[in-house]
Amino acid sequence: MHHTGGPGWRITMDTSGPMLIALYVRDAAGLDSAGHPALSHVAPKIRPSDHANLIAAVGGVSALKTEWEAWWDQLLKAHPEMSPELAPPAFGAFGNSPALRRVLQAHFGAALTWARERRGEYAALEAEREAGGATEFLADMVEDRLLEVGRASRDFDLTIIELPLAEPRAWYLEPSTIIMSHDLLSQPELFRSYVQPVVDLLV
Repeated sequence: MHHTGGPGWRITMDTSGPMLIALYVRDAAGLDSAGHPALSHVAPKIRPSDHANLIAAVGGVSALKTEWEAWWDQLLKAHPEMSPELAPPAFGAFGNSPALRRVLQAHFGAALTWARERRGEYAALEAEREAGGATEFLADMVEDRLLEVGRASRDFDLTIIELPLAEPRAWYLEPSTIIMSHDLLSQPELFRSYVQPVVDLLV
């Protein structure tokens, strides 16, 4: 986790274990374009498999998509907490989501391993950024905006959730969350094109 801040403002950058698991499940189930925002596939790519037989008796793919989207909304609202709780093998918190619960039961072990590997990669990436001063770029963006407007910053708390997404871009969720590919910070101009407008809005 990385914090940058000044008088009245703070920007936090981190990843999310529960969201990594949710994205693994989404891609393994072939739920393209599910969720808001509709994020790109994860990287490395997960090969989707056919779940028709597994979930046919509990509403099929349309039910699975609806249940996954409700879960994703909960994860976004609860971040950085894990809610609902992922408790195998019964996944009791998913009692009202029978299709999703079946898919979770089928994939949880693989999803957990994959998510742990991605968290390990993210920790190494964070250490590399700290050593190279890459994250100072965020503070510079705020300072540039403050010089432009000629006043102190309004109070704001911006959360940037970095995930291993194949597409190098960011998605802004009002009022103060950005989901972005964890590769984006390594491309400063592209990063600025997505994040500066949000900073300008909040400052």
